[in-house]
Amino acid sequence: MRRLITAAVATVVFVGLIGTPSASAQQQLSFSIGGFSPRSEDARSNADVLVNDLNFLAFRVSDFSGPLVGAEYLTGLGDNFDAGLGVGFYQRSVPTVYNDFTNSNGSEIEQTLKLRVVPFTATVRWLPMGHHNGVEPYIGAGVGVFNYRYSESGQFLATDQSIFRGTFVGSGTATGPVILGGIRVPVGTWGVGGELRYQSAEGKLPADQDFAGSKIDLGGFTYTFTINVRF
Repeated sequence: MRRLITAAVATVVFVGLIGTPSASAQQQLSFSIGGFSPRSEDARSNADVLVNDLNFLAFRVSDFSGPLVGAEYLTGLGDNFDAGLGVGFYQRSVPTVYNDFTNSNGSEIEQTLKLRVVPFTATVRWLPMGHHNGVEPYIGAGVGVFNYRYSESGQFLATDQSIFRGTFVGSGTATGPVILGGIRVPVGTWGVGGELRYQSAEGKLPADQDFAGSKIDLGGFTYTFTINVRF
C-alpha cells in the first residue's frame, strides 16, 4: 500500500513540476521552524526497533518528539498551484535505562537512543483561492527522500548477563509520501504562515549491529511556523 501511495504522489508531483509557470508566477523561499512528532507505538510495525526496545528499556516513543528546521524553494504554476523543493533537519537524543536490571553496585545501566533525519522533499500545493488574494490556504502532496541515522550507545546487557559498553549505528535513505496543508498571509514581499505535514517512510537497520528490530519507522507529523520571501 505504501508503494502505491508513493507512486501516486510521485505522479502528481511530476505533473506539477513539468507544468509551465505563468508570466505572473512568483518564486519564494520559505523558512520553517517547528517540531516533529513520530508515529505512535501502536501504529508501528512489529519489526520496529523502538517497539522492541520498549520491552526492556524505560522510555516512550513520544520522547522522540523534537524541534525541526527547514527551507523550501517554491515557484508558482499558474494562479492556483505551487511546486516546491525542500530540505529539513531533525535530531533527537533520548536517555534510557533497563527496566529490570542494574549494575552490581545498584546504579542504572544507561544508554542513549539517537535519531537524526534529513528529509528532502518535492511537493505540489493547490491554492483554492489562488495567489494574490490576501490569505492563501493550501493543501498538497509530494515525495520525500529521508536520510536517517539511528544509534544506541552506552551500557548494554550481554546474553551471559555481563555488562559492556558499545555503540551501534544504522543509517541509510528511505522514500515515502508526504501530505501537507497550511495557510500563508502575504505582507508585501514577505509572508507568514503555518503548516502541518504527514510523512510515511521506514528505514532498514543492519543485521550485524544486533538491534532489537530490523527497521526504524520515520513516519509522523511535522508542524511548523513559516516565513516566506517573494522575489
